Amino acid sequence: MYMQSTITIPVDQQVAQAWDAAGDQERQKAQALVGLWLREILSEKRRSLEEIMDEAGRKAEARGLTQEILDSILKDR
Repeated sequence: MYMQSTITIPVDQQVAQAWDAAGDQERQKAQALVGLWLREILSEKRRSLEEIMDEAGRKAEARGLTQEILDSILKDR
């Protein structure tokens, strides 16, 4: 198991509002997805961003993040 650390990333206002309105389960799934993306992007320099994001999306979906959940997280509330 990985030890967790907290980082701060600037986002646009719409993302910040969606985050504030999200429930605990939605936040946990979003954190997992962002963590996967960052790990892949920062550790795999040879692959294209599209390939990395596709793989991260597949992993997130396998862990229960559906398009509907992602849409609700990103939806303008």
